[in-house]
Amino acid sequence: MWRSYITSPVKIHSTSSHSHSSFHCSSFKDIQSLCTDDPTPLHNNNNNNNTSRKPSVFHRARIVHAFIRSLKPESESPFKREPKNDTSADENNKNSLQVQQQQPTIRIPGADQRVVVYFTSLRVVRSTFEDCKAVRSILRGFRVQLDERDLSMDSSFLNELQRILGGGGQSKLTLPRVFIGGRYIGGVEEVRQLNETGELKKFVEGLPAAERGVCNICGGYSFVLCGECDGSHKVYAEKGVGFKSCNACNENGLIRCPSCSYAPF
Repeated sequence: MWRSYITSPVKIHSTSSHSHSSFHCSSFKDIQSLCTDDPTPLHNNNNNNNTSRKPSVFHRARIVHAFIRSLKPESESPFKREPKNDTSADENNKNSLQVQQQQPTIRIPGADQRVVVYFTSLRVVRSTFEDCKAVRSILRGFRVQLDERDLSMDSSFLNELQRILGGGGQSKLTLPRVFIGGRYIGGVEEVRQLNETGELKKFVEGLPAAERGVCNICGGYSFVLCGECDGSHKVYAEKGVGFKSCNACNENGLIRCPSCSYAPF
C-alpha cells in the first residue's frame, strides 16, 4: 500500500518533467524581443538575422491612412486656408483719397511752413475730445511746427475757421480740422487714412522742425493771463462809468502767448 503510493509521484514527476523539457526561461532583458511581431523563438534569433521582419499593424495603418488621404481632393483639406482678400480695403482707401483730391482746394495764406489744427480741449462730447486727442498725437509724432488753435480757449477761432471753410456760421463744424502747409486736409478720418497709407508723411516733408521742450512763458498752453485785468475780463473805468469789459483779452481773460503763438488769419 505504501509502496504504490510512493512510486506514483515518481511517474507524475517524470511525465511533468518530460512535458516541460522544452520550456525556455527568459529574463526581463528579453522583454523587448517578446513584444516584437516576429513569432520565432528567442533561441533561434541568431540563426534568422538575415530574414526580413513583417511590418507591424501600426505601420500598415499609417500606409492605408496616407493612401486614403492622397485620394481626397485638395479642397476638402481642413488645413487649407483661403487667402484673404484685401483688395476691398485697398480700393476703399484709394477711393477716399481720390474723393479728397477731387474736392476743391482750401488754403490758408501765410501758413505754408506749419501745420494748423483747430480742436477743442473740452470733454463735454467724449467722441470729439478723443478725435482731437488722436489727431494731435499723430501730428506731434512728426515733430514739425504745429499751430494748435483751441476753440474752447478762444471763441474767435470758431469765426476764423468758419470764414476759412466758407461756412458763414450756418453749417455745423466738426472738430478737429487740419491744414498742412496752408492746404486743407480734413478731419480725423482723413488724417488716420493718410497716416496708415504713409501719405501723411509726404505732406509734412519739408516743413521746419519743431523746437524741443515747451514754451517758458505759457508752458505750452499758447495763452497767458491778461496783464490789464489779471484774467477777470473786467476793468474799472473812471468818470462814473464803473467796470467794463477788457478789450485786451478774450472772454476768458486770456491773451495769446507773445512767444510761441501765431497771429490770427
